[in-house]
Amino acid sequence: MRVTIRVRPGASRTAVGGRYGDALVVAVQARAVDGAATKAALEAVAGALGIRRREVTLLTGATSRTKTVEVPDATASRLADLMREAD
Repeated sequence: MRVTIRVRPGASRTAVGGRYGDALVVAVQARAVDGAATKAALEAVAGALGIRRREVTLLTGATSRTKTVEVPDATASRLADLMREAD
């Protein structure tokens, strides 16, 4: 399943939840330098969905705050819950 995420680098804490338009908000402490924020965001998404990091694949947006990732279809229910959570 493809999911759009909106990364917020430089946050005070790492958190996954809430919406930015149709995207899932992923706040990470890492700065947007040398792909650190992207790596942290993919790890945060995997942790929030209860899956391994290797099951989250970056499809588009390596250098953008808005990214598209591929996750297993079995995570749809948990993903819907995260989208409803407030920041």
